[in-house]
Amino acid sequence: MATSTDNVEQVVPVREGDYGERVATVEPGGVEYISLRERHGRPIDLFWTWLSPNLEFATIFVGIIAITLFGLNMWETATAIVIGSALGSLTHAILSSWGPKFGVPMMVESRGAFGFLGNILPAGLNTITGAFGWFIVNSVSGSFALLALVGLPISYFWLGFLVIVVVQVVIATLGHNLIHVFERWALPLLGVVFAAACIFIFIKGNYGVGYNPKAVLASGEFGGWLLLFTAAFGYAAGWNPYAADYTRYLPPNTSRFMVAFWAGLGVFVSCVVLEMAGAVLATVAGTKWGPNDIPTQQLQRAMPDFVYYLTLLCIAVGAVAANAINIYSGTMSLVSLGIREMGLTLRQRRAVLAVAAGIIGYFGGLYLEAQGYQGKYEQFLLLISYWIAPWLAVVLVDYWLRKGDYGNERVFYDTKHFRWQGFTAMGIGLVVSIYLFSNNALYVGTIPKSNPQIGDVTFIVGFVLAAVLYYVFSLVQPVKTQAAVEKVA
Repeated sequence: MATSTDNVEQVVPVREGDYGERVATVEPGGVEYISLRERHGRPIDLFWTWLSPNLEFATIFVGIIAITLFGLNMWETATAIVIGSALGSLTHAILSSWGPKFGVPMMVESRGAFGFLGNILPAGLNTITGAFGWFIVNSVSGSFALLALVGLPISYFWLGFLVIVVVQVVIATLGHNLIHVFERWALPLLGVVFAAACIFIFIKGNYGVGYNPKAVLASGEFGGWLLLFTAAFGYAAGWNPYAADYTRYLPPNTSRFMVAFWAGLGVFVSCVVLEMAGAVLATVAGTKWGPNDIPTQQLQRAMPDFVYYLTLLCIAVGAVAANAINIYSGTMSLVSLGIREMGLTLRQRRAVLAVAAGIIGYFGGLYLEAQGYQGKYEQFLLLISYWIAPWLAVVLVDYWLRKGDYGNERVFYDTKHFRWQGFTAMGIGLVVSIYLFSNNALYVGTIPKSNPQIGDVTFIVGFVLAAVLYYVFSLVQPVKTQAAVEKVA
C-alpha cells in the first residue's frame, strides 16, 4: 500500500521556504517532509549522483589492500569485489526507492523501525562515520593528490587539506540541488580521466600474481577473501544510510524501480571498476606500498605524466564530490537526533552544522594524517560494515513486516513513537559483533583470534542476528500498518 499524500502535509513538519530547482542558494530547512510542490528531478540523475563520488582514490585503495594487505590473487580479488559491491549496491537501490514514497531523509525514515529515541543509535553512528570518518579518509587522499599536482612537499599537507575542506563545506552547505548539479558536471571530467587511467593501469598490470601467504594481514586464502568481501561491501554499503536523502525530492509517482536501478548501478559500476583498477595497480612494477610511501604517487608508475597529473587533479575533485555528500548527509543525521538549537532557523541550523563538521574534520584529519591514516583505512571499512549490517537488517525487516505501509509520515516525527525492538536488536547485534572483530588494531575478537583462517564474518552474523531478533521481538509487539488501524476502527 502506498503512503497517502492527501493530508500528510497537515500532520508532519514540512520543509520551510521555496527552493524548487535553484542551485546558488542555501537549501532551506533540515530533515522535514518535502512538500509536493517542491518535488522535482529524474531517476537517471541518481546515476551520476552515485557514480561521481566513487571516482576517487579511496575507491581505488580498496583494491590495493586486497593485494598488499591480504595477499590475494587476482581471481580471488575480483570475486570478492564483485559480490561485496553487488550486495552493498542492492541494499542501496532498495533504500533509495523509499525516498519518493516517504519524502523524508534516510535517518528520519529509520525512526519507523527504531522509534524517535531509539534512532539516536544509528543516526549517531552515521554522523560519526559520515560527517567525520569518511570526510577525513577522502580529504586526506585528495590533499595528497593536490600537493603532488602543484609540487608542494608533504610539510604543506595542512594547506592542501584546508583547500579541499573549504570547497567541500561550501557545496554541502548550499545543499541538495547543488550537490546533484556538481556530481553531474564533475562526471564527464572524472569519467574520462579515470577511464584513461584505468586503461593504462590494466595494460601495465601483472595478472599472474599468486596468493602471498606472507602479506601483512594474510590469514589464509578464504580468510583474506572474506576480509576483502567485507571491505568491498562496507565501501558500497557506506552510502546506504544516505540513500533516501537524494531521492526524497522526487515526485511520489516516480518509478521506484528506475530510482533503485540508477542509484544501485551508479554505486556498483564505479566501485567494481575502480577497485579492480586498484588491485591491478598494486601489481604494477615499481610501485611501493610501504607505510611511508604516498599511495597517490604510485599512479605515475602506470601511466604517462600527462594522464598522471590529470588523474591527481581528478582525485582532488573526486574527494570533493564524495565529501559534499558525506557532510550533507552526516549533518542531516545529526539534526535527525532531535536537537534544537535556540535562536537558529532550520536553514541556519543545517548550514552551521555543516561548517562545524568541516572544522572538526579538518583538525581530526591533521591529527590522523600525522598518525599514519593509511594503515587504518582497512579497519575503517570493516567497522562501517559492523554497524550498518544490523541497522540494515532492522529497517529492511520492519519495512517487510509493515508491507511498506507506515500510514502517513507522522510516525517519523512522533516523539512518542517507541520501538524498543529496533534499538535492542541492533544493540545485541553490535555487542555480539565485538567477539568477531578481525584485524582491528585495538581489539581482535575471541573467535578470529583463535581461528584467523575464518576471516571476518562480523557483518554477516550481525545482519542475520539483528534480523532474526527484530522479527521475534515484533511477534511480542506486532507492528501496525495503517490498513490494520483502519480495519480496527
